[in-house]
Amino acid sequence: MFGPIKPVRRAYHRLFNRDRTFVRAIAGVIGSTPDNLRLYRLALTHTSFARQNASGKHETNERLEFLGDAILGSVVAEHLFNKFPYEDEGFLTEIRSRIVNRESLNQIAVKIGLNLLVKVDTTNHGTRHRSVNGNALEALVGAIYLDKGYDKTRHFILSKLLKPHIDLHSLTTTTSNFKSKLIEWAQSQNLDIRFEIIKRKHQGNTTEFTSEVYIDNKAIAVGVGLSKKKADQFAAEKGLTALKIS
Repeated sequence: MFGPIKPVRRAYHRLFNRDRTFVRAIAGVIGSTPDNLRLYRLALTHTSFARQNASGKHETNERLEFLGDAILGSVVAEHLFNKFPYEDEGFLTEIRSRIVNRESLNQIAVKIGLNLLVKVDTTNHGTRHRSVNGNALEALVGAIYLDKGYDKTRHFILSKLLKPHIDLHSLTTTTSNFKSKLIEWAQSQNLDIRFEIIKRKHQGNTTEFTSEVYIDNKAIAVGVGLSKKKADQFAAEKGLTALKIS
């Protein structure tokens, strides 16, 4: 009559240890112990994984991503507003865009180790596109907000994301014409080069442009800006880095 107890106990211990490991991982990322584990598991569940592992209705991190995007933008906007009291709205909007654009968030997500925690369908290598980790970071912000409240979420954004990983001085003083430099290099190598706007994202009264630069029809870098010109510049900057051109 006591036969099933041991298997049940083993299953319980496996579940307990899994939760304990996950708690430690999240605490290491956000700097505090999570209370509602379900929120964080959901934040790190990509749509592809949910579809792969469930039939019928499934939950993903998309709703948390929506919430986190709004909170992240708000905290960054407030920080810039206080940091640059004499700059106009256009300057503040541009710097905020450079901080919270998808490429920047992807890089930050990897730096804090979030890419190691995201659940994604690994059977389809095309699924892990460049936005998976950045989306998960936004969803994580949403999870922290629901779990800990606004003040602790704001502290996480400023102390764990912005200050350690964003060089505001570099963002605000970069004025080089990267596009001209990259074009000159390509011409000197007898290579074809072109810039193409591949995405437009409307945010209120502004439009965020995504530019991709191609050399001999091979995409080498992507940049995001609040105008086509600035998006091209950022793409060119990334291209120069990728090609190791100083």
